[in-house]
Amino acid sequence: MAKTVYNTATTVDGFIADPDNSLEWLFTVPGGHPDEEPGPDGGAAETPLDEMAEFFEGIGAVCMGSTTYEWIVRHERLLDQPDKWAYPQPSWVLTSRDLPAVPGADITFASGDVREVHAAMVEAAGDKDRWIVGGGDLVGQFFDAGLLDEIRVSLAPVFLGAGAQLLPRRILSDRLELIEAKPIGQFANLAYRVKN
Repeated sequence: MAKTVYNTATTVDGFIADPDNSLEWLFTVPGGHPDEEPGPDGGAAETPLDEMAEFFEGIGAVCMGSTTYEWIVRHERLLDQPDKWAYPQPSWVLTSRDLPAVPGADITFASGDVREVHAAMVEAAGDKDRWIVGGGDLVGQFFDAGLLDEIRVSLAPVFLGAGAQLLPRRILSDRLELIEAKPIGQFANLAYRVKN
């Protein structure tokens, strides 16, 4: 059965971006940068990015908040290099502002209740999963609406002290069931089923 999943990297102290909304901290961790060179034996060790590639194959629709979208557009210079847009699936960006669209990308800008966006994502994704990329407050809106099925985090050995929170909600253990925990390189991957 298709699920709505939050899958992201986070620091040990629970931040997904630094105070400048940047993910550069992630790229300093071995195995955290997509352009990282292979290991000394010619093949890179398994990394969270390897798992993300497998996860990504099962995704039929994507949703992100405006801050996440703007960082990706700026970091990848997508307005000048739209072929670097990494999401071939239909994508939604939740925003209350006008944002530039990546040329050629299947992006819908939306605002308001996430239930409407979720319904459109379910239709677009068919039997594939829906990925809520972030940020944490957007994921919280899906959680509040009872639409979030799973939370997957790659815990990086980094402390930022401040920044964008992983999921700024009070969610106690009776709402989460641990379904996976494993080390991958310098990361610890955790997955929780959300009890709605």
